[in-house]
Amino acid sequence: MNRSKRTAVVLSLALVLASAASLGVYRIVSRLPTGPVEAPTVDTVVARHPLKLGTRVTSDHVKIVKWPVDSRIPASFSKIEDVAQRGVISDLGENEPLTESKLAPLESGAGLPPSIPQGMRAVSVKVNEVVGVAGFVVPGTRVDVMVTLTSRQQNTDSQTRVVVSNAQVLTAGTRYDQEKAKEGAPIPSTVVTLLVSPEDGERIALAASEGQIMLALRNPLDTTPTQTTGVRTAGLFGQPAPAAASKPPLGQRARPLKPVQAQPAPLPAPQNYTVQAIRGAKRTEEVVR
Repeated sequence: MNRSKRTAVVLSLALVLASAASLGVYRIVSRLPTGPVEAPTVDTVVARHPLKLGTRVTSDHVKIVKWPVDSRIPASFSKIEDVAQRGVISDLGENEPLTESKLAPLESGAGLPPSIPQGMRAVSVKVNEVVGVAGFVVPGTRVDVMVTLTSRQQNTDSQTRVVVSNAQVLTAGTRYDQEKAKEGAPIPSTVVTLLVSPEDGERIALAASEGQIMLALRNPLDTTPTQTTGVRTAGLFGQPAPAAASKPPLGQRARPLKPVQAQPAPLPAPQNYTVQAIRGAKRTEEVVR
């Protein structure tokens, strides 16, 4: 076989092999899926729209979406029946998954009571635009409760002091106010409900009845209790505070005073009497004591 024939055979064989390889690659690529590969998902119950604290969940409030299995949220729900008629104890945003920590226990009802932890109490105080820190006191914020007491005695200063520190705000405004707010009406908050211990609840109740309450907004990351001695009217102008009455050292008792015996009244001086004596024709006077 001459040289030209060998070259033609080699080129023909290379062309056949290249065609076969191209056909094989084409068949493999054509069998691959054209769209993106879907990751495995699981049904998850989420909120259709924002849900406020105290809302009783119904089928109109939630929906089921496909949630990636790799990013599944712990304690979430896959059936609407598992969340129906349960109360919301923490605000939920739109498309936010519902979890056990966001819902009240079964058969505990809805509203504010299920959101109160055991051992704590919800106390409401009347506020205005100034007391409510110009509308910035909203659910979830932290406040200090201050009270100003006006002395009823003369020559005694008024005093302001923090009586409850780092109290959590549960709700701002009455339920009627909150319903109006959903309609877009700007309703000022007239009542603020605080989550406090029973002891702090007593202090707030006494402060509200004896003086004027003021709320001080706190940074939520600042959990240090507020410890102050209060301020008096004289302290505003740099005057020293009135000195406290001196007390004997602890354990030292004051000596009892001896009873003073009453002195008997002096006897009246004896009174003299004059007696006339007649002896015959002679008359005499004698003094008798």
